[in-house]
Amino acid sequence: EFVAVAKTGDLAPGEMKFIAVDGERRVLANVDGTFFVLKDVCGHRNAPLSRGKLIGHLIECPLHFAQFDVRTGKLVDGPISADVRAYEVRVEASTVYTRR
Repeated sequence: EFVAVAKTGDLAPGEMKFIAVDGERRVLANVDGTFFVLKDVCGHRNAPLSRGKLIGHLIECPLHFAQFDVRTGKLVDGPISADVRAYEVRVEASTVYTRR
C-alpha cells in the first residue's frame, strides 16, 4: 500500500526533507526531478540522514560522513557496514507516494 508524503513542488531538485510514515522516520530526496525515500536513520549512532547533505545520488550522514546511494540505500563509504532501507516511490499527477 502507498501513502502520499509530498507534492512534487514541495522539494526542489537537490533538496531532501524528513517525513514520517506510520510513525517511522524517513527522508525524501529529489535528485534531478526523481524522488527517493530512505529510512532516516544511519546505522552508526542513529543519526538522522535528513540533517546530512545530498550530493548528487549520495546522501551523507551528518555525524561521521557515511555515504549512501539514495537510489538503493547501499552504503558507499563510511565507518559502518550496513545499508539503509530504501522504499518504493511513485509519482502520480503532482503527488509523491511511498510504500508503507
